[in-house]
Amino acid sequence: MVIKKEIKDDNELYLYFNGKLIYKRWLNLGYGKVFDTHAFGKYTDYSITDFDLDETPELVHVKANLRLLTTEQGGRKTGFKSGLRPNHVFEYETNGQFKYTYIGDIQFKEDELILPGETKEVLVRFLSKQPIDEYMDIGRKWWIHEGAIKIGEAEIIGIEFPKTE
Repeated sequence: MVIKKEIKDDNELYLYFNGKLIYKRWLNLGYGKVFDTHAFGKYTDYSITDFDLDETPELVHVKANLRLLTTEQGGRKTGFKSGLRPNHVFEYETNGQFKYTYIGDIQFKEDELILPGETKEVLVRFLSKQPIDEYMDIGRKWWIHEGAIKIGEAEIIGIEFPKTE
């Protein structure tokens, strides 16, 4: 078993297991991608969160189309303004429980309101210090919850990793 760590161009970290790329981290952008989840978790002494570098930005900006469920579908009775911090769920267990909830606030024009049944393009600012990398793909859908109640769903249409100063 051979584990190799390699840094290229001072901004890309590669992790190989027996010659196969299993993880890549873009140090200048602050995000990474797991190419082989089985090998990464099972055969390495590293974790995705071990690459917590000073250069990593605090937030990941995700542009998304957000659709709130109607009240009849079990969603909210009222709309909300920019700044709401609901639970973001990307996966459920087979029994319907959340696998994990992520922290992120929903941003759009301050004077606007999104109402039940509406769809709006929003910016969701996720904390980058949570294991969210694997879900950051254009077209990925996730669910918005307030506690156990599902109030909406969103789809990623753009991802931006702000540069640190």
